Amino acid sequence: MPELRDASADDFAVILELNDAEVQQTSPMDLERLEFLHRLSSFHQVALVDGRVAGFLLAMREGAAYPNDNYDWFRSRYRQFIYIDRIVVGAEFAGQRVGSTLYQALFARARTEGISMITCEYNLEPPNPASAAFHARFGFTEVGRQQVAGGSKLVSLQRLELAG
Repeated sequence: MPELRDASADDFAVILELNDAEVQQTSPMDLERLEFLHRLSSFHQVALVDGRVAGFLLAMREGAAYPNDNYDWFRSRYRQFIYIDRIVVGAEFAGQRVGSTLYQALFARARTEGISMITCEYNLEPPNPASAAFHARFGFTEVGRQQVAGGSKLVSLQRLELAG
C-alpha cells in the first residue's frame, strides 16, 4: 500500500516530471504554475512506493482564486465542493493502488471538513478511457461537458456525492 504525505517543494521536480509524462491528459505545468497551484490547494499529497514519489493529487476548495474554465464551471453551480485539479500516477506504478489511495485520503479529508461533493473532469477528446473507468469505479457521474483549451479538448465534468 502506498504511503501518503503532504507534498512539499522538495517534491516539485518529480511532480513536474510525472505531470509532463501525462500532459495530454492533464495540462502543461511549469514550476511557477505548480507553486501557484500548491498555494491554492486545500489538498496536495504525494504517494510513495518504496520511498519514491509514485503519484500526486492536487485539489482545491470552492472559493479559491483559481482562473480555470473547469473550476469556474463548478463554482458557478455548487456552493461547496473540493475540485480535483489533477491526479497523476507514474506509469511504472500502475496497478499498485496509488490513485485509489490518494482518492480515499481526499475523501476522508472531505468528510472531516464536512464537504460532501468532490468534482473533477477528464478528457473525452482526446479520449481518456482509463480515467473514465477509474472515476466510474468510485461512483462519479457526469454533470456536464465543455470544450476547453481553445476547443482542442472536450471534457466530461464529474461529481461525486460522498456518503457520510
